[in-house]
Amino acid sequence: MALRIIAGQLKGRNLKSVPGTKTRPTADRIREAVFNILSFYVQQAVVLDLFAGTGALGLEALSRGAESVVFADIDRDAVAVLHRNVADTGMEKRAKILRWNIVRNLDSLLCLDRAFNLVFMDPPYNKNMISPVLTNLHHGRCLPAGARIVIEQSRQEPIPEGCGPFQLSDQRRYRKTLVSFLDYVL
Repeated sequence: MALRIIAGQLKGRNLKSVPGTKTRPTADRIREAVFNILSFYVQQAVVLDLFAGTGALGLEALSRGAESVVFADIDRDAVAVLHRNVADTGMEKRAKILRWNIVRNLDSLLCLDRAFNLVFMDPPYNKNMISPVLTNLHHGRCLPAGARIVIEQSRQEPIPEGCGPFQLSDQRRYRKTLVSFLDYVL
């Protein structure tokens, strides 16, 4: 699947994909819809892109005026593609890439000393990763009140009940994909 940046400073730039079927990039039409919904959240945002894969969500945010993005993924091939896509777009100064097991913990964020006000999560479908990652985000104290979390998920894996300080504010369906927008309320 050909990936490209949809709008902003990097509009039309092509992105490399991760070989094979391990990584499921967010389709252009879903990414465009998400960013239309987010519009004012993106300008000057400090973004965390979890399960980043190709980095399409975080790079789209940078293209649309985000201040910086931290990309995190555990897959070695995905991290290699992330490095190439960040370099090809010239965003090295505004991006940091971490190879980390996000589900286990987010301790890698502690050394960054920053709060993320926009988080993208695109975990593998139907692997029950949403709840542990939300718990790690909360316990990692890396979110300010009012942070927005955007989760791309399977329709068969809804947002778990009682997600602590995360409140579902919007949810959209795109065929087999569900996109949930949560607010971090303390």
